[in-house]
Amino acid sequence: MKKCPQLSIVVPIFNEEESIHVLFQSIYSSCEAIGKPYEIIFIDDGSSDQTPAFLAQLHEEFPCVRVIEFRKNYGQTLAMAAGFRAARGDCVVSMDGDLQNDPADISRLLDKLNEGYGVVCGWRKDRKDKFLSRRLPSVIANWLIGKITKVPIHDNGCSLKAYRRRVVKQLPLYADFHRFIPAMSTLGGAKVAEIEVSHHARKFGESKYGFSRAWRVFLDLFVIHLLVRCSSRPGLWFGKISGISFLMGLCCLLLFSLNDVSGIVLPSIAFMLLALTGHLVALGVLGEMVLSTGDYRPELMLSTMLSTKKSSGIL
Repeated sequence: MKKCPQLSIVVPIFNEEESIHVLFQSIYSSCEAIGKPYEIIFIDDGSSDQTPAFLAQLHEEFPCVRVIEFRKNYGQTLAMAAGFRAARGDCVVSMDGDLQNDPADISRLLDKLNEGYGVVCGWRKDRKDKFLSRRLPSVIANWLIGKITKVPIHDNGCSLKAYRRRVVKQLPLYADFHRFIPAMSTLGGAKVAEIEVSHHARKFGESKYGFSRAWRVFLDLFVIHLLVRCSSRPGLWFGKISGISFLMGLCCLLLFSLNDVSGIVLPSIAFMLLALTGHLVALGVLGEMVLSTGDYRPELMLSTMLSTKKSSGIL
């Protein structure tokens, strides 16, 4: 493009051949109405249908379209991470490629972002998904995420979000952490807002997600708790737990000595608790060392994921 884009639209795509052209026309119309230089970055997450061919065609016809092609399916989070790293606009908007998000909401997200926020999240208040398999797990997960991270967002799973580029570029995204972007962005002091957005029923294909992913989300919550609450001082966090373990071990030894009983149950429990204390202290020290000397290099990982085919205008 002749002008450096001020707005970057990041769209992960996986086997969405039926919706690509309709999706692009909708995004294109919305971005043209905004009136700022923009780019649309599609990330083909290892599609096995005609999605790569359709994306290549769009890239040839429209200079605003850029395409990243993965060798295989790596998941939505890493697809977003690749799009964020390629984005050149000061404002970055992410959205799904299944036509359930409405590109008409992009301008509203940007207006809210311009009020001084670092991240603006979409809230699918009137969500058009099945209750048991999609909406109920989402309500439970969002409640837990809000309680653990202290970032009260109604809909962390909504992909339609707007970000300042300086905020989203520094986020270490991996696994399924795209739904925790609001919480992780607060680590750098970013202000987070939320607005209601439209949500449409799926027109083509089937959802790639279901109730089976709920357990993975709950496991990720523990990691996010560590990142949000304890990332600055991991030694202190592990030290608190080791203190509890040490006191419990001493109590077991005290009970054993005061009761003057034989047996190996209490001594064994005390030994395990005291050994756990040592392990927790070592983990805390290791965490402090990693924090002070570690270097996260996501570009090295992403470079191994991209297709060996000629990249469509980005890398």
